[in-house]
Amino acid sequence: MLNLKSLNTEQRKAVEYDAGPSIIVAGAGSGKTRVLTFKIANLIENGYDPGSILALTFTNKAAKEMKERIKELIGAKADQLWMGTFHSIFAKMLRIDATELNFSNNFSIYDAEDSVSLVSNIISELNIATDTLNPATVRHRISFLKNQLILPKQFKQKMITSFYDEQVHKIYVEYQKRLVENNSMDFEDLLLKPLELFEKNPKILQKYKKRFSFILVDEFQDTNKVQYELLKVLIPKENKICVVGDDAQSIYSWRGADLTNMLNFSKDFSKTKIFRLEQNYRSTKSILAAADCVIKNNKDQIAKTLWTDNEEGELLTLIKCTDEKDEAYKLARFIREEIKESKRQLKDFTILYRTNAQSRTLEDVFRKEKIPFMIVGGVEFYKRKEVKDLICYLRIISNPNDEESLLRIMNFPQRGIGMTTIKRMLGFARRHEISLYDTMSRVFEVIDIKERIQKNVKHFRILIEKYIGLKDKLSVSELTRSLVDELELVKLFKEENNLEALGRLENIQELVSGITDYNTQFPNAKVEDYLQEISLVTDLDLKDDTKNYVSMMTIHSAKGLEFPVVFVSGCEEDIFPLANRFSTGSHLEEERRLFYVSITRAKEKVYLSHAKSRYRFGEVAYQSRSRFIDEINPDMFAEPSNGLGKTTSRKSKKEIYYEYFEKVDFEGFDDLQKNIKVGTRVMHEKFGLGKVIQIFGTGENQKATVSFEGNNVKQLMLRFAKLKLLN
Repeated sequence: MLNLKSLNTEQRKAVEYDAGPSIIVAGAGSGKTRVLTFKIANLIENGYDPGSILALTFTNKAAKEMKERIKELIGAKADQLWMGTFHSIFAKMLRIDATELNFSNNFSIYDAEDSVSLVSNIISELNIATDTLNPATVRHRISFLKNQLILPKQFKQKMITSFYDEQVHKIYVEYQKRLVENNSMDFEDLLLKPLELFEKNPKILQKYKKRFSFILVDEFQDTNKVQYELLKVLIPKENKICVVGDDAQSIYSWRGADLTNMLNFSKDFSKTKIFRLEQNYRSTKSILAAADCVIKNNKDQIAKTLWTDNEEGELLTLIKCTDEKDEAYKLARFIREEIKESKRQLKDFTILYRTNAQSRTLEDVFRKEKIPFMIVGGVEFYKRKEVKDLICYLRIISNPNDEESLLRIMNFPQRGIGMTTIKRMLGFARRHEISLYDTMSRVFEVIDIKERIQKNVKHFRILIEKYIGLKDKLSVSELTRSLVDELELVKLFKEENNLEALGRLENIQELVSGITDYNTQFPNAKVEDYLQEISLVTDLDLKDDTKNYVSMMTIHSAKGLEFPVVFVSGCEEDIFPLANRFSTGSHLEEERRLFYVSITRAKEKVYLSHAKSRYRFGEVAYQSRSRFIDEINPDMFAEPSNGLGKTTSRKSKKEIYYEYFEKVDFEGFDDLQKNIKVGTRVMHEKFGLGKVIQIFGTGENQKATVSFEGNNVKQLMLRFAKLKLLN
């Protein structure tokens, strides 16, 4: 019998309820994973068939951890659950019935990089200038439209208002057509195509409606329109659905997440029972109070009051910095002090930032300071060039129509098949309406390709055919090892004999080891199974919690994580909240929710840092501290007497400059001559912050040309210039 005594009263009520639709409003650190775990276990204990329970999450890691916890509670029955991310669960359904939609069940899944590559190739073939249409921007637009259930037809009917839109529509139409030809789907298709499948074949829909007797959704505030429509279509009898989320942590509108799904759930499903998990088990009272100060300024939210029995804890620390370099050094110093005084480990710390660009200075300084760190959500392992190249071989072996993968590996390793040859083959493929792969077997018909290169193409095709024939005879691991040997990748990287090549070799070896581990876990898995597994991996799934390093990541990547000590860097206007020329009230509210998420990742201590100046877009810019800092009660900071408290008005750039300038010691002439160079950032008594763009002359006549803020260019005699070197 399942023991629910470890749950608090509200958690237990949420777990035991199964009479109809319910929404669990789970505040930060309130134990929502625990509640979901116990709820699923409780349903099974009370007679629900595990195979009839559909549990949807947003990361593979969350699904895996939850399933393991359920296993601990009820045993092997947990293996029968339909549990996973939206994309993995619906990809599973599509593999079964893909032929209904003119796809083979071995379809490839394109990640963002593949999609951008496809858009780029389409733009090129349509002869559209890339200076007017950026492939990544167009791909993002298409992704957003698909997440809003707006297909090319609807886009043309309702949303085209400019020449730019007309061009995007033209690309969008070709993009969708090319995906089908390539027997490939992008991430958005993994959700759109099931809706199309259910509409086209009601019998398939009924099959799943009969299968699922209860649906549960984690992180419901992050669902988009398509995901919500899928839930509505699949909803079991008696509306047995339970969604869990926190409107205060809705931070993904830029990728289509729709907060109204959560705000309107009770209207969409009558007799919805609402449970509020308001007891926080993660953070101290001080951290929780500070987070509440900020989030209460949002209008669009579900009323709740978080509280905790945890200790009061330390006040928040506000770090005032001169610039981004000073900020990085100060963060490093505070980490060292924390390790020394509080006996912490490196993995107890995370540094959060609003944008990826902020990490560069942090990385440089932490390397110099010899503090081990890891960028979470940086270049993911499976996106590293040599890893992706080898994966593309597996994708072609699985799905020869995958043109994007074929284009990527046609000349890797180099086999004398250049871009001119490839373009001629593509032209032949388009004219004869056949695939690029089929064109390879007819390469002798393609005009203007030399006989030597034709033979190279033929040998490449023979290589692929060989492994297509072997893919069902060898395990995924054996197939990959054989392929690596035949391509002579180890020899290739060893012969290059430099650090970069050795790093690439290590990545190939790590990939092969990973495939071997996967094969050990799933002995009967096919190439398609492995490719699907890795195509749906997120950066959070790759985070290794066992290694001891400081984590650095964007706040979006930190969602769902927790650390004893959290540094939130770059707390300045136009950075956090991020400036947006189309800013609306809803944009600012989402930025505030993001700030709330950053603070509530912390268990014991929060540091907020902001800089007086920062290099932005190649220019020095004065910064004023974030309004979110000013929304926190000044009594909650460690040093309110040192200007850390709440201010009634934002300081001007001039005031900020002079506040810092008072403490500046100017360089002597000898030090200036020795250390100044082109690119050095400087501060001047009168002109403020600037960058050295030229140095000329010698001895006492040496001069520097400096570009100060506002493009104010001055020539200064170093002997008389009052300058402070900032880097």
